[in-house]
Amino acid sequence: MIVLGVDVGGTFTDFVLADLEKQELTIHKTSSTPANPAIGVVNGLKAICEKAGIRMADIDSLFHGTTVGTNAMLEHDGAVTGMITNAGFRDVLHIGRHQRPQHYSIMQDLPWQNRPLIRRRHRQTVAGRLDAAGQELIPLDEAALRSAARTLLEQGVEAVLVGFLFSYVNPAHEQRAAQILREEMPDVFVTTSSDVAPQFREFERFTTGAMSAFIGPKVRRYITQLQEELTAQGLKGELRVMTSSGGVATPEMIAQKPASTLLSGLVAGVRGGAWVGSHIGANRLITLDIGGTSADIGIVMDGRLTEADARSASIAGFPVMLPMIDIHTIGAGGGSIAHVDRGGAFRVGPESAGADPGPAAYGKGGERPTVTDANLLLGRLAAENFLGGDMKLDVEAARRVITTLADQLGRTPEETAEGALTVLNSNMANAIRSRTVQKGIDPRDFTLSGFGGAGPLHAAEVAGMLGVRRVLIPPHPGITSAMGLLTADLEYHALRTAFAVKGAVDHARLTGLFDNMEAELNGIFDRDGVPDTKRRMLREGDLRYVGQGYELKIDMPDGVLDDAALEQVWQDFHDRHRAEYGHAFEASPIEIVTIKVRGLGEVDKLGTPPEISVTGDATPVGQRRCVFRIAEELQTFDTPYYDRASFPVGHCMDGPAILLQTDSTTVVPPGWRFHVDKFANVLMTREEA
Repeated sequence: MIVLGVDVGGTFTDFVLADLEKQELTIHKTSSTPANPAIGVVNGLKAICEKAGIRMADIDSLFHGTTVGTNAMLEHDGAVTGMITNAGFRDVLHIGRHQRPQHYSIMQDLPWQNRPLIRRRHRQTVAGRLDAAGQELIPLDEAALRSAARTLLEQGVEAVLVGFLFSYVNPAHEQRAAQILREEMPDVFVTTSSDVAPQFREFERFTTGAMSAFIGPKVRRYITQLQEELTAQGLKGELRVMTSSGGVATPEMIAQKPASTLLSGLVAGVRGGAWVGSHIGANRLITLDIGGTSADIGIVMDGRLTEADARSASIAGFPVMLPMIDIHTIGAGGGSIAHVDRGGAFRVGPESAGADPGPAAYGKGGERPTVTDANLLLGRLAAENFLGGDMKLDVEAARRVITTLADQLGRTPEETAEGALTVLNSNMANAIRSRTVQKGIDPRDFTLSGFGGAGPLHAAEVAGMLGVRRVLIPPHPGITSAMGLLTADLEYHALRTAFAVKGAVDHARLTGLFDNMEAELNGIFDRDGVPDTKRRMLREGDLRYVGQGYELKIDMPDGVLDDAALEQVWQDFHDRHRAEYGHAFEASPIEIVTIKVRGLGEVDKLGTPPEISVTGDATPVGQRRCVFRIAEELQTFDTPYYDRASFPVGHCMDGPAILLQTDSTTVVPPGWRFHVDKFANVLMTREEA
């Protein structure tokens, strides 16, 4: 069985080819092609097959992480989107809720008002109404619906969302409206809010549906084009696409629910970091995935990827009501540009040089100082050994752009370069604090795993700022996200809004809803050809105390949900509420709001990492003068460079040291000690620990 993971980043596209029977890995990186990501995927696919000595037809499955939908949201570059909704509710998408993201700011950005996904002129209303129980009050006006469809066609819309009140209880009106729209607008992408997020809360449900419509044509076009390109190149294996919840799905499912890919390219990194950590007993992990344009932060608690809750799940400032891993992204990467802002402050990012022209050191015409230029100037990158020697960096170009900024600041080039790294590292440390310290989690109890092309360059210094005492660098940090793709199963979700209060639960109804959802997911697995023995159904529920505004997710038992089974659910909720907020209201009634089933279909994937058997002593391949900040002062150290692959298992050494490999460079600062374990991980610890 040969499987391939492909992760498309802003600067590079990463590949990992795994022969699961022989336990052999082949890795490759190629420049991304932002104008058409499929070109970079196909180019890299050809190269890695040649490197591994196989034909494309030999690949059984290709697992893919894509940022097409993510970028469309972040850049506000989606389809011209229309909406059909109930008469009188045209402005739900604009009004939002009375809660403001920043309660006391009069200058805050409200993206649903400042840059709406669906402009008001493209929101059409029709008569038709259901009540809160899903009973029809006013029939759907089909003639008005057809007229609205013609109006939207004249306006040039490329996608349409159908969003009606109470469709989470009864989707009949939405389904009929979608059928009519597809008849009237056969070339337009049509989706419904009940298909995307069948949950109560109109604003969030409509907004999530609007995202699906907004990115739908672009995601569907990309996946279709990629499939065609891969087939034309001779690939016969199945294509699987990573979803925001940490599983993978078929292209057909992605075409139906494109919003499920909103975190596709980011989640794979957290999965990869968790997979590496699980084999060394690091079940509490902070993952720091630094690429060319951004840094993605995830938290693994007791071996489980932390999921976003309803209060904080968002993309580009828009609330999302979809299952998704909790990932915090900031504009911090190797291509982040160092500059002085209009107020005279020294900043790094979020603007990035990207893949083209890239940092000045790439020699492609970049003229603004970046983090990569700063690392090169400080001696932390080997100019002649970047990407394993496939790319030579221009030291003089890096010095030139850093010096220009240094003159503006009145500092030396080295002070400016190190200052850029300190600012960047501080930004990442603060972002990690927002996901740990601000939620009552002590980061010092965690291991920090640094990966991505730039993660190993910065991981130790970021850990030092947080008081974290152990850093884990995976064997292939630059392609850890691509490896994470190969650790995922097929994963689909079904959910229903239930509204059941403790003491008045209709046990037969609740059990029936779960059974129906499981049957729905089994139908999908039947279509995907997943054997019964490789399926798992996990039940969950969103619960709250009656009167609360938000819920907490609790695991639900299998089988009949009688009083005995629910008693443990109520206690689990009290315990979770106490852990989350520091208190629980044992005497207060509890309400089940939404129930969910997570369906997992097992696929062939990576098992235990292969063990290495390197012996002897590592010999430096060179030495450079590297600059580090020690006790608030810059100091220069004669720093050895090593080929990382030459280190024997268990060999310990003190920093400073630079470890070279094809897909990344690891910096071990002064004051840190490191060794290589049997899985080829680099483990760094601070001396004072």
